[in-house]
Amino acid sequence: MEEKETAQRREAEMKVAHEAKEKAKLVESCLVAPKLAPKVQYQEFTWEEISTATSSFSQDLKIGEGAYGAVYKCSLHHTVAAVKVLHSPESNLSKQFDQELEILSKIRHPHLVLLLGACPERGALVYEYMENGSLDDRIFQVNNSQPLPWFVRFRIAWEVASALVFLHKSKPTPIIHRDLKPANILLDRNFVSKVGDVGLSTMIQTDLLSTKFTMYKQTSPVGTLCYIDPEYQRTGMLSPKSDVYALGMIILQLLTAQPAIALTYTVEIAMENNDDDELIQILDKKAGDWPMEETRKLAALALHCTEIRAKDRPDLEKQILPVLESLKKVAEKARKTIASAPKQPPSHFICPLLKDVMKDPCIAADGYTYDRKAIEKWMEDHRSSPVTDSPLENMTLLPNHTLHAAIVEWCRRNQ
Repeated sequence: MEEKETAQRREAEMKVAHEAKEKAKLVESCLVAPKLAPKVQYQEFTWEEISTATSSFSQDLKIGEGAYGAVYKCSLHHTVAAVKVLHSPESNLSKQFDQELEILSKIRHPHLVLLLGACPERGALVYEYMENGSLDDRIFQVNNSQPLPWFVRFRIAWEVASALVFLHKSKPTPIIHRDLKPANILLDRNFVSKVGDVGLSTMIQTDLLSTKFTMYKQTSPVGTLCYIDPEYQRTGMLSPKSDVYALGMIILQLLTAQPAIALTYTVEIAMENNDDDELIQILDKKAGDWPMEETRKLAALALHCTEIRAKDRPDLEKQILPVLESLKKVAEKARKTIASAPKQPPSHFICPLLKDVMKDPCIAADGYTYDRKAIEKWMEDHRSSPVTDSPLENMTLLPNHTLHAAIVEWCRRNQ
C-alpha cells in the first residue's frame, strides 16, 4: 500500500514537473518575438557614397548625436537626407543596427520617420531629413527657434499617439518604442511630427490566450530617465503602457515647456484646486492664449498617463486617442481661424505719412522711406522731414527696390 502511494506521488510530481516545463516553453515562446519575414525592402548605399555625401563625416554636417551613433545631414541621389552612423562595429551596436533596419524597412506610417535606405556593410541608416529638428529643440527654443503655438502642440500630441497605436498594433509582432521622448520626435518643414529612433524598440508577441499584451521581461531598463515607466524601472516588465507613460510626460512638456524632472508633481499641484489661474501660471506663455477647458482636459489626460502603476494608465487606442482626436479638431478650427485673419504687415512696410503699406517706397534725404505719392505731396508744402522735422538737404527721392520686392512678395502671400 505504501509503495503504491509512493509511486502515485512520484507520478504526480513528474506530471507537475512536466506541466511546469511545458508552461515555461509556452511563456518563452510568448516572450521571444518571432523573426519577421526575411525579405527586407530598402535601398542599399555603399560606404563610399555615404562618406562622399557627408564630406567624410564633416562636423559641419553633423546634426545630432545619439546613444548608438552620430547623425549627419547629406544629399544622396539628389535627395536631402539624414544619415545615422554607428559609433563602432561592436556586436551590440551591430545588433541594434540590424533590429532598427529590420523594423523600419517593413513599417510605414505618416508619423514615423521614413527609412530611405541603408549601408549594411558599415552600419549606416539613411532617413528622410526633418527640416525643423526635434520637438525637444522647439520646446526649449534651441538656437532661438520660434515657439510652437498651442494648436500645433495639440496636434502633435495626437500625431505621436497615433504612431504609437500603429506600432502597438503592428502585425505579426507588436512593437514597443521604449525610448519615446521629445528628442526622438522630429518635425518636418510643416511642423508635422514623426517618431524616430526606433532602434531600442522591442517586438513582442501577443498572449496566445487573450487579447491583452504579454509583459516582456528585460534584464535592465533601457530608455531615458524621466520618460521611463517607473514600473519598468522597478521590475523590468515592459508593456505598451510603458510608452503611454512616456507620452504623458511629453504632453506635460508640450503644455509647460519645462524639464521633465518633477513635472508631474508641478502639474498636479496646479490642477488640484481646479483654478485656471494656477494652471495658467505653469503653461508655456509663448504658445499663445491656451483654451483653458481643453487645456485642462489635456493636462488631466497626461497625468492619467503618468500613473505609477501601469494598470492605472488609460488604454492608448480606446481612451487616449479619442480625447486627443477631439482636441485636435479644436486645434484645427483655431488654426483655420487664425490663418483666415488679416495678417499685420511688418512695421517697416508702413509709410510714416499714410500709415499704410507703401506701394512705391522711396528714400528721402532724411534717410527714411516713404510712399512716393505721399512724400511728393508733402514736399509741395514742406521742406522738412515728416519724421524728424529737420530741414531736408534736397528733394531727391531714391527708389527702394529691395523693400518694394519684399512688399510685393508679402502682398502676394496674403491676398
